[in-house]
Amino acid sequence: MRRVLSALAIGLVFGVGIVVSGMANPAKVLNFFDVFGTWDPSLALVMASALAVTFLGYKVVLQRPAPVLERTFHLPAKRQLDLPLIGGSALFGIGWGIAGFCPGGAIPALGSGQSSPITFVGAMIVGILLVNGLGALSARRRALA
Repeated sequence: MRRVLSALAIGLVFGVGIVVSGMANPAKVLNFFDVFGTWDPSLALVMASALAVTFLGYKVVLQRPAPVLERTFHLPAKRQLDLPLIGGSALFGIGWGIAGFCPGGAIPALGSGQSSPITFVGAMIVGILLVNGLGALSARRRALA
């Protein structure tokens, strides 16, 4: 139960930060990409701040022998770049540039009552299900071969 409450609290803090910084507003995000028009550098400031906090947080937290609510740290084991990572990153960036939403901004924006974040999150869920289904199908084919 402590893990669930911890995840809820962390999600709420993240969501509030997204809303307060304006990153739940797709127009603000899209203005960041409009370098020769109505450019708004605030997204870069939000990202730089997040990177600084994350960098310092990892330095402090990884000094501990174990996390507070887990037995071990769960860090990525893969270090190499591969096609799924690069393709997924490109797809993420293209979608973000077109819609003005990323998952972190779209989920808090669901509370706005507007249809665009609902459409985005729905499409994101369909995409996740498709990728998972294709991955399972590919694994099944490899097992049969």
